[in-house]
Amino acid sequence: MTRVGFVGLGNIGRPMALRLASGADDLHVYDVAPEPVAELVAAGATAADSVAGLAGRVEVLCVMVRDDDQVGEVLGEAIAAARPGLVVAVHSTVAPQTPRRLEAAASRHEVLVVDAPVSGGAMGAADGTLAILVGGSEDAYAAARPVLERMGSLVVHAGPIGAGTQMKLARNLMHFVAFTAATEAQRLAEASGLDLRTLGEVVRHTDAVTGGPGAIMHRDTAAPIAEGDFWFGVLDHVRALGEKDLRLATDLADLLGVDVPLARLALDRLGPGLGLPPQELS
Repeated sequence: MTRVGFVGLGNIGRPMALRLASGADDLHVYDVAPEPVAELVAAGATAADSVAGLAGRVEVLCVMVRDDDQVGEVLGEAIAAARPGLVVAVHSTVAPQTPRRLEAAASRHEVLVVDAPVSGGAMGAADGTLAILVGGSEDAYAAARPVLERMGSLVVHAGPIGAGTQMKLARNLMHFVAFTAATEAQRLAEASGLDLRTLGEVVRHTDAVTGGPGAIMHRDTAAPIAEGDFWFGVLDHVRALGEKDLRLATDLADLLGVDVPLARLALDRLGPGLGLPPQELS
């Protein structure tokens, strides 16, 4: 049995910890709120009275608190009480420079750190299908991985310390830009007299079939594509369809007086973003 600690039993941390409590781990938990601690104890975990008390008895410590300040506070208490060799997995999404700073502080106490933010939300945490994006040394990753694999169905070693956070920020950039684009589509649909809930149903259905934006993410570089490359023809076809539909959508927006700045930017940026050269004007 691995002695695991979990600090931060919020919306995502609580179901993550419950996945560990239902497995073969010796789980110790801490949170300032008593209710989720009681739920975890009922599921088989042991409650700790402090971060330091918890850190002194575990081999892997998972941290899922709100922000950089809280992560720093938890880590400071943990490393002061930890045994050498403790591995701390920081699941919170933090600033890009924070993981290296945490690693430097922890290394002075012979504590290993990985940044391991998650993607998949509370639903993924509850059913164990999170993607966990890990940055850290090979040794730290190897030590943390068995625990992480009990909470996520996709665990990737993104690179050295900080790489997990960088991958999470890149992933969420796409996520929330897409949300903003969805608000443009909703305004256009509403001005057209369409039912927005039905549009949402269509989007969720077709994204599940096509893979959504991830469907174009198969190349190992964002560099321009040579004409003889296999992907040139594939993505040139994507550009042709995309630019046609974006023009038609912006024409409809003009007709209805709807502001769609992201759509106009996408029309300008789609081809270059795919790595394709400018099209010659006929």
